[in-house]
Amino acid sequence: CYGDCSMSNIKLVHSGGNSVSLTTPDNNPSSNVTFKLPQADGSAGQVLQTDGNGNLTWVTLPSQGLPMVEQWELSDEVIVSSAQTYMMTGTWAKRNQNGSGTIGASGMSVSSGVFTFPSTGVYHILLHCDCRNSFGTGRRRVQGIINTTHDNSTYIEAVKGGGNLSNRGSTTTVSNNTALIFDVQNVSNYKVKFSINWSNEGRINARSTNSTATNVIFMKLGDT
Repeated sequence: CYGDCSMSNIKLVHSGGNSVSLTTPDNNPSSNVTFKLPQADGSAGQVLQTDGNGNLTWVTLPSQGLPMVEQWELSDEVIVSSAQTYMMTGTWAKRNQNGSGTIGASGMSVSSGVFTFPSTGVYHILLHCDCRNSFGTGRRRVQGIINTTHDNSTYIEAVKGGGNLSNRGSTTTVSNNTALIFDVQNVSNYKVKFSINWSNEGRINARSTNSTATNVIFMKLGDT
């Protein structure tokens, strides 16, 4: 300090009106700054955060990387007997073989083909459809569709991904990927289900003992 100035004062007081008082060198009360301390210590790894009004709270910093990643697969093969948009309401199971893994303590849940999200946030959804022409007749269009709702009732075809099956034999196969970024603002109302549009009959391939076929990957990218 140069010239005529006084020393700064620092005052620490714990709970019940607890505060940290900082007095500037000019000893002007109007320029004092007060921070209110939280009532107790935080947990290991937490840091103090201010709300901009002098109030301090202990917070846990967000973890690095994706908060949630899961892969679900169709467990049972489906025979589609005619041209239609087939809703995949059959058996879905979380993939858990051959080194597969997940991120996050809580993940997706499914009931009658309708998937519910564990928390609000922005999700990347990747649908992989694996189909075949087991009837050996005619060509057919195959479109994987991601259907979403904002009111837990009315669904829209949010995105489609197409492919074609030839008529060159009863084991001709086709795969297509369909992706969507979905902002889940309410877990009770924002949901998703999957369908495949067929221009003729065919089969939807399911998982085998060691490998997956038709499946979907859910990745939470961050908060909404």
